[in-house]
Amino acid sequence: MGSLKLRVRNLTKNTLLADRADIADTSATRNRGLLKHTGLADGEGLWIVPCEGVHSFFMKFAIDVVFLNKKRLVTKLRPNMVKSRIAFSVRAHSTLELPVGMIQKSQTAVGDQLEMEKYEA
Repeated sequence: MGSLKLRVRNLTKNTLLADRADIADTSATRNRGLLKHTGLADGEGLWIVPCEGVHSFFMKFAIDVVFLNKKRLVTKLRPNMVKSRIAFSVRAHSTLELPVGMIQKSQTAVGDQLEMEKYEA
């Protein structure tokens, strides 16, 4: 059995944010986050659920952060979040961490509708 991966589409803009994102939905995976990674390639990411805030302490690279409500609507964006920062959205239910530049590349904006599609890798 392969690991569960996530394809993330911006339905509003008809763009792809990630096609092989990981899912952090347990206490252990949410706490670990991207700390062991040295970077994210295009198509990669991490969906953290539930989550209304993230930090980049001890991170080795910057990330784009997308905050989503329960309906997968974008509530807040934090592009190019460098190390030793904190970002949160009280209206968020989950966050999506992506390679820097993906928010701009996908034209994602607050209010956009995202779709999360899980699949076996």
